[in-house]
Amino acid sequence: MTHTENFIFNALQTRCSLVWDDKGECAIIDPSYKDAEREQIVAFINSKKLTPVCILLTHGHFDHIYGLSDFVRTYDVPVYMDLKETYSFEKTNPYVCGNFGLEIPELPHESVFKGISDGDIIKVGDISLEVLETPGHSVGGVCFFDKDSGTLFSGDTLFAGAIGRTDHPGGDYDLLMKSIWEKIMCLDGDIRVIPGHGPETDIATERMTNPFLMPFNEPYEE
Repeated sequence: MTHTENFIFNALQTRCSLVWDDKGECAIIDPSYKDAEREQIVAFINSKKLTPVCILLTHGHFDHIYGLSDFVRTYDVPVYMDLKETYSFEKTNPYVCGNFGLEIPELPHESVFKGISDGDIIKVGDISLEVLETPGHSVGGVCFFDKDSGTLFSGDTLFAGAIGRTDHPGGDYDLLMKSIWEKIMCLDGDIRVIPGHGPETDIATERMTNPFLMPFNEPYEE
């Protein structure tokens, strides 16, 4: 059985998720915590007697990785991401953080990063998370799909009533829309969507109401 706990961290209100099985093996998705926020994660892990086994990154934008190096140091775990996301580390984050006066996150040693591709299955104890490549918001963005629990961790690809922005370096609107149409909208309507920001949603709601997905919202004609 899949268990999930969600946290909202940093000034950009970025979601960080813990996912674990009945034996307590867990993954952290997008460790976005900063400074004192760390204690919330550590206290929760200790209270549930969880054993972290890996970090999963939906993408490498700064607000999703503020706690990355700390989590690697604390729990000595690998980081799974599409390796194209080194572009975000090297180009996008310095650009955005420099323009807005934000802190650039510390990165762990490159040896901890393990590449993932579309269709890969990441095992977290008894949980199987399928990698869905969904570039567009960033060059190597992915979603993680837990078919057994009917849960999609969509990062910044799809939000409730919105989609990820594409105006930063590495963004591509046409590619993002292609990713959403071909990888996400084809999932069952009752799939729970846990995005990187904002409220949770589900696939059916986004098909019917998301204004950015108008090709799926054309009016009924006699």
